Amino acid sequence: MGADRGRARGRLPRAVVVLGSGSLLVSGCASMPSSGDVHSVSASQRADSQVQVYAVPPRPGAEPNEIVAGFLEAMTSDDPQFAMARQYLTAKAAKDWQANQVTVLADGPDPQPNRSGDRGADSSGFTFTVSGKPVAVVDKQRAYQPAKPQDTYSQTIHLVRQSGPDGMGKEWRIDALPEGLLLGQSDFQRIYRSVNKYYFAAGQDRLVADPVYVRQRTDPETQMNLITQTVQSVLDGPTNWLKPVVASKFPSGTALKSDTKSLSLDDRNALKVPLNERASNAGEPQCKRMAAQLVFTLRDLTTTRIGQVELDRADGSQLCVLSGDQAETYAPDRMSTSPGQYFVDAGGHVERMRADAGSSDSSGGSTDSSDSPDASVVTEPVQGPFGKGEQQMRTVAVSRDEKRAAGVSADGKSLLVAPLAAGGELVRTPVTSDDKDARNGGLSAPSWDGRGDLWVADRNPAKSRLLRLAQGTGEPEAVDVAGLNGAQIQQVRMSADGVRVALLVSEGGHTTLRIGRVERTGDADKSVASVVELRPGAPQMEDVTAVSWAGRSRLVVVGKEIGGVSQQMRYVQTDGSTSAAGTLPSVNKLTDIAATDDDRMPLVAHSQEDGIVRLPPGANWKTAVKKGSAPAYPG
Repeated sequence: MGADRGRARGRLPRAVVVLGSGSLLVSGCASMPSSGDVHSVSASQRADSQVQVYAVPPRPGAEPNEIVAGFLEAMTSDDPQFAMARQYLTAKAAKDWQANQVTVLADGPDPQPNRSGDRGADSSGFTFTVSGKPVAVVDKQRAYQPAKPQDTYSQTIHLVRQSGPDGMGKEWRIDALPEGLLLGQSDFQRIYRSVNKYYFAAGQDRLVADPVYVRQRTDPETQMNLITQTVQSVLDGPTNWLKPVVASKFPSGTALKSDTKSLSLDDRNALKVPLNERASNAGEPQCKRMAAQLVFTLRDLTTTRIGQVELDRADGSQLCVLSGDQAETYAPDRMSTSPGQYFVDAGGHVERMRADAGSSDSSGGSTDSSDSPDASVVTEPVQGPFGKGEQQMRTVAVSRDEKRAAGVSADGKSLLVAPLAAGGELVRTPVTSDDKDARNGGLSAPSWDGRGDLWVADRNPAKSRLLRLAQGTGEPEAVDVAGLNGAQIQQVRMSADGVRVALLVSEGGHTTLRIGRVERTGDADKSVASVVELRPGAPQMEDVTAVSWAGRSRLVVVGKEIGGVSQQMRYVQTDGSTSAAGTLPSVNKLTDIAATDDDRMPLVAHSQEDGIVRLPPGANWKTAVKKGSAPAYPG
């Protein structure tokens, strides 16, 4: 048992840990290595999702510290209905306690005892103050809400003495406690996993990812397995943050048919989903969209290719069937299977690297910063005005259909748009910046959303603003961004679905990542956009240098962690949680990063020391172009 937890909890009860699917049991708070000696570890160190934990009941005559310790340990278990955990509570507390919310603490809960007044059956009681460094709360909708760096956690657990189970003697039991589960971060990562569920963007046949956390094993409260939990979560509707801009095609009140606990894919990778009566009258077009929500959700849940999803009525008859190929009609991104990798060359013109270019070196590790760029990378100027002529560009953004490009002039003052086909004309948009230091500020790199709208920020300190050009043309619209409170936008990255935006915002000497929800009002062709409910995108970083979307609810960020001194690169989820992919190998002095929703495509970045560098999956960073800047994928 870890020393800190031992001091905090006193004498701990014994627990049972099951490893994998075998029959190996370990008594005590311990984990079993595959070889060597057995070492006692704290429960907060158990990060292996194959470890299954079952709690044990309180021993007769257990002291208050044992009861509190046993209850906190039991919350990390897989016991149905948390039956053992409830044995540490009074009858009323056991009935009232609900485990449908999770508070995540960095090193687990730390209970410290102090005597309380005259509560309890015998006019005496015992109170423990439970504290810890909060990481996040997963609410009743399964949505992850990161804590602020300055947040603290302090709640109390109160015990009273009551008659024992046999009516004899007195036993300590908990009669007042914090809401939900209290878990250390490692236990949380062992027990829960992030899953994207999908809903339709308002007024569009385009799906939007909504990340939630579900239990990796059977949920103790509902007894649903992973797939069933996830399907039910889709039926429950979107999380509150995303709800204003998306819609579910499932009729209100739709749920799984009663007693559905264990959905699974069959040998054809197909899933049958029995629904209740509320869905029975859905027409086929609506049903196909309902099924599409589940197809994309299941794709993010498993690496197995989803063959089809069949939705069934409550009477068992088939409502509709949708294959994985048919679901592509509703894909969130709708990009090419081999999107181009673009950059601005030393002459200020836009070039494209072949998507399949690059070394297949799979040794992993640091950058190969040799003077000779990767010989297998082939670059060529794009067709159209951005690839030739006198106009020099500083940054570039390519539309998601790769038919147009937008760029900021080398002086940082003008936004230009041109086709990527030969013979097109360069259009100087009305978007300009009056920033006196435009070479270091001026207009940010532009970004296209999946609807064809073009976004850019004017970083002029005297007139900071976010601008949108509907379909990349016409007069710019000044987009209201709620909650900035004087902070200035430095970078803009739009999601493929067009309902979320990643902003780098500078304030108080630091630049941080915020994720905002994009709301549109009015007719589709004359809509007015606003950005609301900004939330932290990388709360563990105090300075973010660059960001790019790298999945439907994932971003790749470059910056410095709180208290850190060196630049780091990592994946984060849009809800502020850290992706399971974790930290990536870094490159010296990165200024820009580009990624795509397809994780088979390499990351592309700009290093002040190494030029344009690329990181294919499982490979080294490798210099592709020694003299170039502003790497970009479509978007």
